[in-house]
Amino acid sequence: MGESMIGSDYITILAEEDGVTIIGLTRGKDTRFHHTEKLDKGEAYVAQFTEITSAIKVRGKAKIYTKTGIIQTGD
Repeated sequence: MGESMIGSDYITILAEEDGVTIIGLTRGKDTRFHHTEKLDKGEAYVAQFTEITSAIKVRGKAKIYTKTGIIQTGD
């Protein structure tokens, strides 16, 4: 990882139920899954957008904390 990654955007995901799934998606010509995590209620995950990760998909009830605000997922 080069110095260009210093200061990259981070998000924090806080699971509000068991079984929240986090999926990292790649950059490039073809978008692909490259990483998957499962969280249980109360667990937190800190993720970073990098040269490889262009998007993060969250399934389940969770709060996503970003530098621009909080996003609530799920019902």
